[in-house]
Amino acid sequence: MSDRVLVTGGTGFVAGWAIVALLEKGYRVRATVRGLGREGEVRRAVAGQVDPGDRLEMVAADLLDDRGWAQAMVGCRFALHIASPMGGLSGDALIETAVAGTRRVLSFAAAAGVEHLVMTSSTAACTPPRPLVRPIDEQDWTDPEQPGLAAYRRSKALAERAAWAQAAQGGMKLTTLLPGAIFGPVLRPDQGGSVDLVRGLLHGRPKLLPRLAFNITDVRDLAALHVTALETPAAAGERFIVMGDALWFRDIALLLRHELGERARQVPMRALPDWAARLLARVSPQMRELLPLLGRTQAFSRDKAVRLLGFAPRPPGETVRDCATSLLA
Repeated sequence: MSDRVLVTGGTGFVAGWAIVALLEKGYRVRATVRGLGREGEVRRAVAGQVDPGDRLEMVAADLLDDRGWAQAMVGCRFALHIASPMGGLSGDALIETAVAGTRRVLSFAAAAGVEHLVMTSSTAACTPPRPLVRPIDEQDWTDPEQPGLAAYRRSKALAERAAWAQAAQGGMKLTTLLPGAIFGPVLRPDQGGSVDLVRGLLHGRPKLLPRLAFNITDVRDLAALHVTALETPAAAGERFIVMGDALWFRDIALLLRHELGERARQVPMRALPDWAARLLARVSPQMRELLPLLGRTQAFSRDKAVRLLGFAPRPPGETVRDCATSLLA
């Protein structure tokens, strides 16, 4: 297969595994990085899983700048928009970067004649303010104007809305994938995001565990689904919730202790009472953002992804174990 696929955010956790999945299927890949000085580390990370040979190239492009995007899109039949601001930005800056970056990527993709673009969104974009009596599905949307909504969750909802509007304007096929908390083996030791939660536990942080549940998506499953969505005509124009089962924070800690033994000796086990979490939220911005999720569980329907994409999620315990093992290695 000789089709070229553009992958945005080539240094990222999900993008790295997506590059691996594409190369394994025989595609040529062009990945965007903010600076070409990081090309070597991306190549080394990918080479740990598959030989990229001459089928992987990189171009410099930033979500906040038009420069580089026209060059990045030239000759690409497909695109995976995975880049998303995480670290270093907060509040309005995070939201503006996510939305403006999404519009920029889709605009240049449409202008270059990209046939189909698959975007990584998040279940943060489909979660109502209160739990529903039925499973959340792809018809549900997060209200970006709801009081107290964390900037990250608002950015995901607004960026996905912007993507659908831009795709309609440009006449391009779009698919969005909505994962939960993304765990799994890292390709490089500095990769973060949700992985930081497991990294923190291995180093004894936090000392007390708040009553939070995480719907887990394996990064390898997510990467493979990006490729499947590109290759599935029925996926065009659709959103897909792609997550496995949920684990409570303390269940993750127990699993690490059980699976890793002495290597997980620092993993904390004591619970943080809800009343203490609410007090902490008064002085901790991070806890304040998490407070609406305290003690909350919500079922999500992955039926559409199972039916149309053949989604079969790995067990969440396997995903967490593999994530921790890779961090320790």
